Amino acid sequence: MVSQRDPEPPSHSLAVRGAQSVVGTRSSRPHGSSRSKRYNRSHAGGASYIPQNEFPVFSASGDVEILIKAGGRVNRYLLHRHTLTRCSGFFEASTSQQWSKASILPALPEPPSTDVARIAEDSGVSLGSGSSTGSGYEITRPGAGSPGPRRRWRYELDPGTGRDDIPMLVQKEADTNGALTGSGATQQTNSIFGGGPSAHTSSSRHKHSQSATHTTSSFFRSVANLSLTGHHSPNNPPPDDGPPLSQADNDLLRDYDNLFRIFYNYPPVLDGINIADAYVQCKSLLTLADQYDALAVCGPRVDHHLLQFQSRLWKQIAKYPVSYLKLGYLSRSKVIFQEALIHVVGQWPAGERSIRSALPEIVLDIIEDKVDELEETVSRIEGRLFRLNLTNSRGERVTPATSYLDWLAVSFFRQWLADNTAPAPPSPPAPSGSDRRGGSANRPAPPPPPPAAMPSLATVGRTYRALGSANSAAYLTHEECKRFLKLTPDLYSRDNLRRFEKRVDEMKTAARELVRPLMGSGLELELSNPGKDGAVAAPVGYLTCVRVVERDLPWAAED
Repeated sequence: MVSQRDPEPPSHSLAVRGAQSVVGTRSSRPHGSSRSKRYNRSHAGGASYIPQNEFPVFSASGDVEILIKAGGRVNRYLLHRHTLTRCSGFFEASTSQQWSKASILPALPEPPSTDVARIAEDSGVSLGSGSSTGSGYEITRPGAGSPGPRRRWRYELDPGTGRDDIPMLVQKEADTNGALTGSGATQQTNSIFGGGPSAHTSSSRHKHSQSATHTTSSFFRSVANLSLTGHHSPNNPPPDDGPPLSQADNDLLRDYDNLFRIFYNYPPVLDGINIADAYVQCKSLLTLADQYDALAVCGPRVDHHLLQFQSRLWKQIAKYPVSYLKLGYLSRSKVIFQEALIHVVGQWPAGERSIRSALPEIVLDIIEDKVDELEETVSRIEGRLFRLNLTNSRGERVTPATSYLDWLAVSFFRQWLADNTAPAPPSPPAPSGSDRRGGSANRPAPPPPPPAAMPSLATVGRTYRALGSANSAAYLTHEECKRFLKLTPDLYSRDNLRRFEKRVDEMKTAARELVRPLMGSGLELELSNPGKDGAVAAPVGYLTCVRVVERDLPWAAED
């Protein structure tokens, strides 16, 4: 029977998660040795085991350290330059040769041959002449095919000095000895690329090196520190006895965390229940992405998240079209931008001042083009409406001479149309003090009133919505017809009233056909709420027949 050796304490071994191909024994050890089996066991649940080389801290392969400090808390990221430069124009420019402040990392120390044998024997880690391969990373020693000196970049969030300053990442000169230092509640002082920390820096690292010799422990810490870099997400904060973070600090940490999550193809952490909160979070994230020239990467994520709200989203856009127009522009969301654009055009010029101050000229040009198209269509149909007429039994157009009662019906309809499509008359100027006192007759004449402005599209839209309604009582009701006909007592009778209402209904039917082109809708809000007879419901009172195609999108010209 082969006697088995008692397992050694965990402090004498290095817990490195890796593939089975890199965890083995010395060739001279019997194949069935218990030590070989012991080091092939899973470390899941071990107190000293920490995931390594994963987002947000890529201990083995990361070369860009980012420290986000807010309210006494520091979130630390160790990411990859090639990923950041692909996703963000800011990182592409700041890590370029012209602006880079990268530091050259010191090479990992070459352990003596006796130490290599001891490491392989005691920990089961196989070390070749060139490199050690662990869980998704490789440690290359100098003189063993190293590709050259490695570089590291370091960024810290600068809150600014003024009250209105926007916090911005600033590139700092990194430590030349390879130590990544932070500050605040989650300060990290461990080394990740050689140059291990002192023994008092971390109690867990102190336990790992307690029983090793001075020469071996230095190399042990260099490798062990690859798995001991800490990170605290805004959604999983560390225990903190200090004061709680303010809402602004929480939002700042969340936005940066979501930004880097998207860079690495992780879904952002956004509210999926309350659409009002989701809008605020998405807007804040897009503003940050715009700040770092990363809208092309973050926009689709925001678009995907908001579109999951479906009908609740359409209702919110109808309430706040200008706000969602900007969000749709930043996220390059065709659906959100189109939905908001239709609302904005239908109510123009409402919200014009906000749009001019918040959106670029290219968006304003698109709005004005669509407003011109809609006004041209409305003007063409309005001319046809005023030319509507009735005919008598011989097919002749009615006139006061041929059929006075029918001519009154035509005049009644035209008067209503003129009253509801003409702009409101300008208010007369207030009299001056001398006018009220009966002043001098030589006073200068008041300036002429300004010309009447065109009616807003929202006002015109309500009129045409009534003209296109299938409900005959939407306008020119029975009571209105009755009051009008009573103005001519000689004509007022029950039979004449019945005939008058019938002729008015004929004008309504003809008008409904003329305005049909204006009754279409491109809104998801209306298309998702069909009426009882299958027709499009109209939850809004203005025209929504604007069509937005691919060439109308502002980013189509930019691309």
